[in-house]
Amino acid sequence: MGSYSDEDVLLPNSVLGKAQLLLAAFESGADRLRLSELSRRSGVPKASAYRLAQEMVQWGLLDRRGEMYELGIRLFHLGQRVPASSVLRTVARPRMADLFTRTRTAVHLAVLDGTHVLFLEKIAGEANVLGPSYVGGRLPASCAATGQMLLALAPDGPERVAALTDAGLPAMTRRSVTDPRVLAQRLSKAARQGYALEVEEVRAGHASLAVPVALPGSEYAALSVTAPVTQVSADRCLAALRAAAESIERGVAQKTQDSPSYERARAVRRPKRAGARPARAAG
Repeated sequence: MGSYSDEDVLLPNSVLGKAQLLLAAFESGADRLRLSELSRRSGVPKASAYRLAQEMVQWGLLDRRGEMYELGIRLFHLGQRVPASSVLRTVARPRMADLFTRTRTAVHLAVLDGTHVLFLEKIAGEANVLGPSYVGGRLPASCAATGQMLLALAPDGPERVAALTDAGLPAMTRRSVTDPRVLAQRLSKAARQGYALEVEEVRAGHASLAVPVALPGSEYAALSVTAPVTQVSADRCLAALRAAAESIERGVAQKTQDSPSYERARAVRRPKRAGARPARAAG
């Protein structure tokens, strides 16, 4: 799945480019923005931002509530029709619900989006629905377990890691990895053992465990469980998490009528012998 985040695309000075900049202003997690903030975050002059925002309201791409702008419902409807993510989410949702029932943890499905992870789906109960993750939301890839797993396997992982480190590794908590050498070791370990575990790097008191989901075209998504630290460990959650990931892979392969690609991820997820060469060492 290609990335269209503002880290990756140099936008032309055109109406379409400016419209994308206005939409990208919401990627930091803000639900509603005033015109002045929309202009500041997007870099589009205030007068131009106002005129274009009014048109986008008419198109249904933005909604206006008083002085505040928010993403329009038409974007949601269009997003549901993107073939790749639509098939993946349709296949994954019931498997994620089953995994939630088994583990009673929040379950996430994510893909890389530039230097961040983008959450395509989330299944959570009332006790764990709150938190920094939500469908359509993004988190720094270096902090999240899904992000670490995907960075470890991405062909352009080193370039993404370099972009993160050049800007200074973000810290969501005091335990977030901010040392590039430590991050490189973490990614190498994730590639070698086939899973990534983060403890209190995104949210104090919580941990996440992630495994890869192989997709047609040699791409990956990541599936994770998140809960209080005492409830998340490889011994407790890894078998169920891997079984759900493999089920999603088979379902996507069947839906897309491609030859099953899940053997690649099964090989990644199998721990290597001591001293064996990692499947891929990032950094």
